[in-house]
Amino acid sequence: MRRFPLVLAVLASHLAVTGPVAAQTFVYEEMVEEWVDTSAQRFVSPQLAHAEQQAIAAYGPFRVLDGSRAALVGITDSYSPGQFAQMLADFPGIATLSFIECPGTYDDRANLHLGRMIRARGLAVDVPEGGSVRSGAVELVLAGTSLTIADGAEFAVHAWLDDRGLGAWDYAPDSPEHAKYLDYYREMGMSAADAGQFYAMTNSVPFESALWLDGAEMRRWMHRGEGEAEAGAAPLPPMPQLAYADVAGLTGSHLDLGATVN
Repeated sequence: MRRFPLVLAVLASHLAVTGPVAAQTFVYEEMVEEWVDTSAQRFVSPQLAHAEQQAIAAYGPFRVLDGSRAALVGITDSYSPGQFAQMLADFPGIATLSFIECPGTYDDRANLHLGRMIRARGLAVDVPEGGSVRSGAVELVLAGTSLTIADGAEFAVHAWLDDRGLGAWDYAPDSPEHAKYLDYYREMGMSAADAGQFYAMTNSVPFESALWLDGAEMRRWMHRGEGEAEAGAAPLPPMPQLAYADVAGLTGSHLDLGATVN
């Protein structure tokens, strides 16, 4: 399960709150974080506002935009696979899932199940200009049978921490905690080597920090989608190494940076 180091600034309503806002306290899993809004209005991205306005139906963090398109606009949790299934039952023509404002997940296992559902349904994935995909939501992007990532999209990854406060470094290389994620990456089409390298990259910064990538950088990591096979494309950066050398058979998770306001 993923735990949140910071406050979630995007509320369930995803709507701007006008007027002066006092210090607010949010509690999750006995973790308390205080955030003070020093401006008169919280910022909501134009992409998120447009998706909310355009939506014709809502299912948890999913918004149905029209008969063929849906968007992810919030945090996934244990209810998300069921909400996703209900959305597709009600709108069977949905073929594309856009990632608009995606801070991550409260439930890793449910999140991986959701990714497998996206792949089984054969949905295309689109991360448009201004789309923000962080932490556990990155796993869901991998599930698209085709993938379009705009240059102006942003991604954030960081080392994971489980509900006992333990991270990737605390588990043996052959532990199930690692294996469940690279197994997933390989199911989503990565080679064993690419999965290991991707996993190492996501764990190359601590839980409390983040590695930010733009759309072009993430396309190169995905090895598919627009532009990744273009002649003359820049090579991938040197691969970060985990403390244990062999990551080819491992998998892991990343935790959400919920406090980022995009």
